[in-house]
Amino acid sequence: MPVVTALVAAISGLYGLVIGSFLNVVIWRVPRKESIVKPPSHCPGCDAKIANRDNIPLLSWMLLRGKCRKCRAPISPRYPFIELFTGLVFVVVGARFAHSWALPAYLVLSAALVALSAIDLEHFILPSRILYPVDGALLVLLAGAAGLEHDWGAYLRAVAAGAVAFAIFFVIHFVSPRGMGFGDVRLSFLLGLALGWLGWADVAGGLFAGFLYGAVVGVALIAVKVRGRKQQIPFGPFLAAGAMTFVLFGAPIVDWYRGFGR
Repeated sequence: MPVVTALVAAISGLYGLVIGSFLNVVIWRVPRKESIVKPPSHCPGCDAKIANRDNIPLLSWMLLRGKCRKCRAPISPRYPFIELFTGLVFVVVGARFAHSWALPAYLVLSAALVALSAIDLEHFILPSRILYPVDGALLVLLAGAAGLEHDWGAYLRAVAAGAVAFAIFFVIHFVSPRGMGFGDVRLSFLLGLALGWLGWADVAGGLFAGFLYGAVVGVALIAVKVRGRKQQIPFGPFLAAGAMTFVLFGAPIVDWYRGFGR
C-alpha cells in the first residue's frame, strides 16, 4: 500500500472512531425525536453527565468495564462496537478514495449508513432527519469534487442515478407498500447518488446486491425460524451493505463480470 494511501486510511480510521462515538448519540436520540446537541451525553440510568475522560472511543468503555462510573448501570456493548465498526469502515473508505476529492462525500455516506442501519435494525425506520441532511451534504460534496477534478459528467450521472433509483423504488413501493417502506424509497436516492458517481454498472450492481443480501438473509432467518413469513425484516441495512460493496469493491467486481461474459 502506498505511503500516502496508508496515511489517509489511518487518519480516516481515527476520525471514524470519533464519529462512531457521535453516531451512538444519533442512534439513541433520533428515533426518540430528541436533540442530538442538547443535553450533553449522559447516563440513561442515573442521568449523570458523562465526563470527557469517560467519552474516549473504545478506551473509556473498557476502563469502565462497560458500566456507568456513577451508578454502575451496564453500558451496552453496542457503543464500542459502533465506534470500532465505524473506524474500520473509515479505514477502508480512506484507502479506497485516498487520491480522490470525493473522499469526504463517501466518509459522510459511510457514517450515515452505519447510523441508519442500526436504527432500522432496532426500530424499523429510516429517519428523514438523517436522510435529508445527508442527501444535501453529498450533493454539495460531490459538486465540490466534480469541480476540483473537472469531472462534471460524473456529477450529472450521480444526480441522474439518484433520480432513477428513487423512481424505481417508488414504483416498487406503490405496487407493494408492505414489501417496501417509504424510508427505503428515500434511501434509494442517496445510494443511487453515491453509486452513480462511480458508474452505471455500480448503480445496477449495488442495488441488486442489496436485494440479494436481503433475500438470502431473509430466507435464512425464516428457515431457522428466527422470523416468520409475515414478520417484517428491515431492508435498509441490506441496501446499505449492497451499496457499500460496490462503493468499495465495485471496480474489480464489474471487471470480473465483464470478463466472465466474454
